[in-house]
Amino acid sequence: MNRRILHLAVPSIISNITVPLLGLVDVAITGHMGETRYMAAIAVGSMMFNIIYWMFSFLRFGTGGLTAQLYGAKGNVAHTLVRSSAIAVTVAATLLAVQIPLFRLAVWFINPEAEIIDTIHTYYNICIWGTIPSLLLYTFTGWFVGMQNTRAPMVISITQNIVNICLSCFFVYVCGMKIEGVALGTLTAQWVGALMACSILYSKYRNVLRGVSIKKCICQKVDIDGASSVNVTLFIRTLFLIAVNLYFIEAGARGGAVILAVNSVLMQMFILYTYVMDGFAFAAEALCGRYHGAGDKQNFDRAMRGVWIWSLLLTACYTAAYAFGGEQFLAMLTDDAAIRSAATEYLPWAAAIPLCGVAAFVWDGVFVGITMTLGMLWGTFGGAVAFFLIYILLYPTLHNHALWMAFNAYLLMRGVVQHIIYLTSRSR
Repeated sequence: MNRRILHLAVPSIISNITVPLLGLVDVAITGHMGETRYMAAIAVGSMMFNIIYWMFSFLRFGTGGLTAQLYGAKGNVAHTLVRSSAIAVTVAATLLAVQIPLFRLAVWFINPEAEIIDTIHTYYNICIWGTIPSLLLYTFTGWFVGMQNTRAPMVISITQNIVNICLSCFFVYVCGMKIEGVALGTLTAQWVGALMACSILYSKYRNVLRGVSIKKCICQKVDIDGASSVNVTLFIRTLFLIAVNLYFIEAGARGGAVILAVNSVLMQMFILYTYVMDGFAFAAEALCGRYHGAGDKQNFDRAMRGVWIWSLLLTACYTAAYAFGGEQFLAMLTDDAAIRSAATEYLPWAAAIPLCGVAAFVWDGVFVGITMTLGMLWGTFGGAVAFFLIYILLYPTLHNHALWMAFNAYLLMRGVVQHIIYLTSRSR
């Protein structure tokens, strides 16, 4: 079972590690264009699309959980792929149809400086055409994970990064483009990733997909009850996740430039932790969904126990590293003495994140696998309530400490609520 867990987790971790490389290269390229408006436009434009795509992440998680269960039950796994792909294309086509009012809404919401709006618009007008491949990749990735294959998403992710980096540099430094070059590099990489996924589907799974009726898959009753409610529940849950994360950034910004910088630096400790924990959450999703679908309670319990053991061991390592090496980590990220000095004051909160967040990650993986998405929604809702209550009540006296306390409470509450829901469901 440990080999199965690592076989699924390690490729996912590698995929996660490659993701920041894209943003780093885009920042580096725009940082040498001679005008700060290009860097600002990339930051805002990327945020726009991150929010848009995050809202439709149910395509990834809903597909993964349903596919894993059908895989275990030896059911019609092609059904979830075709049905989710149809939803992805429909959503993408809708976003393209409303791209002008969508841009205006995003600008109103983010409220960037007026002088960079035209540059953001240039970036947006190109990258909006990547909605179709990006949302399809959500579906394909979820399906691959449900089929116990995390290597395919890893290969696709690495290929996308290489294509994006090479083409962005080519368009900017060879063709003399500006923000358009970076956007074209991103757009091309998205389409390459989607086409590569289609190629893997054909070469590896054509026997599974042979003879599939698209009309039948879309219209027939899904093999597992409540597929539509799974997507709706995950969508609503995502809104709570977005609300907490955006409010965390906005609340930090109200504290001034130094506090905003401090929070951004310390948040990297959380992000580094998520790279590894997401991998084990994917393993829990694939294995628990598979054994749940097969009705194999013994292997289900073994898989969940194994994921918990690995997650707790890694959490202990992260906590120790952050507790004893946090100041050295800050020194690696910034030379600014004011930021490092201020960040040291909040370092214990960042070091506590792994302990507070481990249960939320593990239960998210398990709940996605068994499509207990309503439990995920209640967990995230409880965490969001804890976050806003603690921040609002304690901010007048604790200021930024209240923000970090609220964030840790948000993670902890998610795990606690889901743990209670799971135990309650098992006792029935």
